[in-house]
Amino acid sequence: MRSVGLIAKTFSSGEEFLRSPELSRTGCLVVDFNMPKMSGLDLHNHLSRLGKEIPTVLITAYPSDGIRARALQAGVIGYLPKPFDESDLLNCIQAALDRAKGQ
Repeated sequence: MRSVGLIAKTFSSGEEFLRSPELSRTGCLVVDFNMPKMSGLDLHNHLSRLGKEIPTVLITAYPSDGIRARALQAGVIGYLPKPFDESDLLNCIQAALDRAKGQ
């Protein structure tokens, strides 16, 4: 991410992210669907309910058309099955950052 001028922070869970000071400074989330306690889609939906519309890219090692449809319907910017090309991820992140600027 640094090579394209982006700063990335990592968190071990959705709960850790929700407790962090980064919550208010985040321009885009890249989250795995399968996380302990709270899925990436659950995190996105929770943030939406709190009024924090952070553009989200959902990644997964277990792609599902049903989950993809739910994620996109919920407003997730991108849904990437693993493994994915770096360029696909960067394109999704750029779309998410562009959306964040437009909010």
